[in-house]
Amino acid sequence: MTHILNIATYRFVAIDDPHAVKARLLPVAQALGLKGTILLAHEGINAFLAGAETTVRSFLSILDDDPRFANLDIKESWSDTMPFHKMKIKLKDEIVTFRQPQVNPALQPAPFISPEDLKARLDRGDDIVLLDTRNDVEVDTGTFKGALFWGNKNFTEFGEIAKQHADALKNKTVVSFCTGGIRCEKAAPYLHSLGVENVFQLEGGILRYFEKVGRDHYDGDCFVFDERAAVDPALAPTER
Repeated sequence: MTHILNIATYRFVAIDDPHAVKARLLPVAQALGLKGTILLAHEGINAFLAGAETTVRSFLSILDDDPRFANLDIKESWSDTMPFHKMKIKLKDEIVTFRQPQVNPALQPAPFISPEDLKARLDRGDDIVLLDTRNDVEVDTGTFKGALFWGNKNFTEFGEIAKQHADALKNKTVVSFCTGGIRCEKAAPYLHSLGVENVFQLEGGILRYFEKVGRDHYDGDCFVFDERAAVDPALAPTER
């Protein structure tokens, strides 16, 4: 019986004192018996947590009491075993490393496209470039059919490679995607800054697409960064 609730969430929001947030949240998460990782930076929060449903939801309620973290977009899945070994909160320069400091998703967001809208457009055969912003290992596990991938081994490389390829996308409709959406929140506005005017980000990433519409137009599974290795369109753990 699956009894471990796994959640992933993030938000780009100004955090003046990440140290204070860590000092407040870490004892609470540990007391609740949660395991996973929370990344904190001046630009926001990125969390991957697992535990019994009641304790996970209790922690989310505590987050919700902070206006900066109220009404977070939560992606949920279930597993039979705990996918993390310990509870960690790390202070970082960025909640997802990109090294393009001019990009501020909180101030310069790119438009979203919902999973349902993307599926409808793909069903119609609309001329869309699906741009995979993940790394080569993730893409090998699964990606959208016909997706464009530039061969980057990490997200920092994506930023540099994009400078070489952006011109080819300037007259295209581009939908960037990643696992849960966080990388595209930087990739899409960055591409726009390079002159790709009609660029969208897939709302909630592959995980939300699986949740809302399933496997349509997607081959394989979705790599995840915990001991589940990968999840299928039902968000169930699979072998990588």
